[in-house]
Amino acid sequence: MPRTIVKARNLRKEFEISQTFMQKVRRQPKMKVRAVDGINFDIYEKRAMAFVGESGCGKTTVGKLVMKLLDATSGELYVKGKNITKLSDHRKLKTYRRMAQMIYQDPFSSLDPRFKVFDILEEPLLIHGIGDTIAERRAMIEKALEDVRLTPPDEFIDRYPHMLSGGQRQRVAIARCLILNPDFIVADEPVSMLDVSVRAELLNLMKDLVDSQDLTYLYITHDISTTRFFTDYIGVMYLGIIVEQGPVADVLDNPLHPYTQALLSAVPEPEPDRLDRIKEIPIKGEIPSGTNVPDGCRFHPRCPHSKEICKKKVPVEKEPAEKGHVAACHFAGEIEFKLKVAKLSEDGKVEKVEELTVDELAEE
Repeated sequence: MPRTIVKARNLRKEFEISQTFMQKVRRQPKMKVRAVDGINFDIYEKRAMAFVGESGCGKTTVGKLVMKLLDATSGELYVKGKNITKLSDHRKLKTYRRMAQMIYQDPFSSLDPRFKVFDILEEPLLIHGIGDTIAERRAMIEKALEDVRLTPPDEFIDRYPHMLSGGQRQRVAIARCLILNPDFIVADEPVSMLDVSVRAELLNLMKDLVDSQDLTYLYITHDISTTRFFTDYIGVMYLGIIVEQGPVADVLDNPLHPYTQALLSAVPEPEPDRLDRIKEIPIKGEIPSGTNVPDGCRFHPRCPHSKEICKKKVPVEKEPAEKGHVAACHFAGEIEFKLKVAKLSEDGKVEKVEELTVDELAEE
């Protein structure tokens, strides 16, 4: 088993909601959003772990907690064996942030439009006191650009961000991380703002950097379909908790939690020769508010398999089959993953709806 780089135990983050004047007068209790509510996970050296889920599930908050952009309300967070939960000393934080870097979602806003590429990449070197001369720093900048395949570097080094394409901007953002030689990178939706044709190139680049730069990733995404290619482990988040996690192939091939099954059923499958059918998503409605978490299983108001026990009792993690593949569901391992497929007539009307397993769907 490879060395653990990041370890979280019972990690929590709550945000207090500002009260109105009348709420203060009436001395109403302050409401809190339970953005991250007692999660546990491990990220191993030179591995990538993904957190997936709908907007508002807490995955970006996890990334910010790991980066120490937010302080945890409670719980413990270890990075390379050191407890950083209460880390607040400026010098120690500066050292930590040289070791851990972040790729932001939007390359259009994460780069300073007033800086040239040279200035963008030189800034972290100046902050951390790396490179005694401009010539040394320029050599480091050119190498970083070569590492992200912006070659030759001389063609990009004096450009402003508005002179670059979206993919090129994100490569510059990656180079800004790499120039400090980090051990760990939080990638928060790094390809969601890019054209589909560019996404595969960026993910291939990031995957290649795992071996060439000895990198470890926390990959945050809405797109569960990219996790099989890019990551080794996956955690599915819903309303502040991890409902299922394990090796990515085990989770995607044998989803144990109804929410994971719903996410997988929502993945589009281009089938130009089968326009006579459509898939139905098994869940409806929006994710509940983090201020009013449902009793029992948090997913039960939207779950198609909900029973009476789901409304009253909080499920504990179960490991029905594969080692390390767990799900927080009372019926984990008992619910067969089926897709509802609507058969369409020539005029586009639904003729009938069938429930098919993935294997049955592939055989059709």
